[in-house]
Amino acid sequence: MYLLVQAHEYRKYSDLLEQSFRLRKKIFADRLGWKVSVHGAYERDGYDDLHPAYLLWCDEGLTQLYGSVRLMPTTGPTLLYDVFRNTFPDACDLVAPGIWEGTRMCVDEAAVVHDFRDMRPDRAFCLLLLALCEVALDNGIHTMISNYEPQMRRVYQKAGAEFDELGRSDGYGRFPVCCGVFEVSPRVLAAMRRKIKILEPLYRRPQFPQGAASSPHGSRRDPIFNHPPRSLEQDRRLMV
Repeated sequence: MYLLVQAHEYRKYSDLLEQSFRLRKKIFADRLGWKVSVHGAYERDGYDDLHPAYLLWCDEGLTQLYGSVRLMPTTGPTLLYDVFRNTFPDACDLVAPGIWEGTRMCVDEAAVVHDFRDMRPDRAFCLLLLALCEVALDNGIHTMISNYEPQMRRVYQKAGAEFDELGRSDGYGRFPVCCGVFEVSPRVLAAMRRKIKILEPLYRRPQFPQGAASSPHGSRRDPIFNHPPRSLEQDRRLMV
């Protein structure tokens, strides 16, 4: 199952989030050699303190994590501008309420192989990408931004994602880091489902209890949550 975990639900899904931070350390620090913030067995940085949303892929019992993605609005601090600014041209303006950053996307290949015997790692990434497109579209996001290593292009293409690579830069790890702009639309979602051969939605928005009050300012198409714009000085204090 695929969960969108927001700040008010961190405690409820604390075990899955802990697994996510462990997985991030294994992937980004140990395997890829990125210069990330490691604390013991976890990879966790200042952006995790800004109450981002997390897309988690887990089992129905909520005990085993298979993959995760961190989601943040570009109207607040992002890795894109604070750390990976050299990966896209100066002329590009990637800040808007409908443009969100997806970072730290990773899959626990060992857990996937153990519980899904016939699933290859690239298939697992494709499923997580499809769920991410569903979540973004469901929350009024029209563009996702991601930094990735060049070999991930093949996975994105295999998933049917539509994206433009704006640029790339060295100096972050063993390989160059690219910046990609991903379209989020019903057309792209339909194309991804055809390519991956998944007919039914992977992500289902949780239903509020019957009779629950709704915000007079909110709607189904509202973004997941909003961060107020921060000053440049606040941005500079955030380190990976």
